[in-house]
Amino acid sequence: MWQTNYVANQLESQGIKSEIIQFETKGDKILDVSISKIGRKGVFTLELENKLRAGEIDIAIHSAKDLQSNLGKDLQIIAFCKREDPNDVIVSTNPNIDIEKGTRVKIGTSSTRRVALFKNYYPHVELTDIRGNLQTRISKMEQGACDALALAYAGVHRLGYDEIIVNQLDLEKFVPAVGQGSIALEASTSLSDDKRELLRMTVNDISAETCIKAERAFLKRLEGGCSIPVFGLAQISQASLLFRAGIISLDGRKKIQLEKTGNPDSPEELGLQMAEDLLQSGGEQILNEIKKKL
Repeated sequence: MWQTNYVANQLESQGIKSEIIQFETKGDKILDVSISKIGRKGVFTLELENKLRAGEIDIAIHSAKDLQSNLGKDLQIIAFCKREDPNDVIVSTNPNIDIEKGTRVKIGTSSTRRVALFKNYYPHVELTDIRGNLQTRISKMEQGACDALALAYAGVHRLGYDEIIVNQLDLEKFVPAVGQGSIALEASTSLSDDKRELLRMTVNDISAETCIKAERAFLKRLEGGCSIPVFGLAQISQASLLFRAGIISLDGRKKIQLEKTGNPDSPEELGLQMAEDLLQSGGEQILNEIKKKL
């Protein structure tokens, strides 16, 4: 809802009125099962996409990282909002939590990517599945379900919980999920050109769009979803597009991470090339092993 209100406020600042219609998704309702067991795709998007197809809403607002790589021919992303810092953080009400010290810490997360990366870099950390919105997760932590939570900085910052951030995770180690930190506007291909252009002119951030197009092209080639621990972050550096991406096995033991540089005018080309290089470097074997276990 923060994301939706943010977009609505952006529109209102340009004199554009909007109506907010709220829906619960499967991912919102089922909180006692890990995401990978609910289903690979559409966990947080299916209900909204059905409303788009039915013409009941003009746009659906998502965390860009929650959108599956293949939307189908009748849906498209028409804009990306300016990206927040994309890194992961650890939050806790105990300011003395420090995963670098090697002491045993119980961390809650619902992300297979974060779980695998913790197993790789911080094997001393105990992990537990914690689901729900940010407030729900923090409440569970305070009730003793875990010592700390691993979360995207964007959500923590937007909802004003910066004061309980105890660790900023290194972007080179914890490369984020594709699209992390940005808000995506999804629409039906039947949306009028006038509305599409109005929305793009009002909220679309070209830099975020360029970077996430590369990331999503990479994800689409790998057919990755919420339950597949692939990661990718593209950043514009001077006149180039720097892309860091990879895949890690569920147990954290096998990890392939590559870097490539490309033309910002052809982000999808860079993303596809990254995917091909990753598959040929052993990523295909890891990907197949993951899919057999899910």
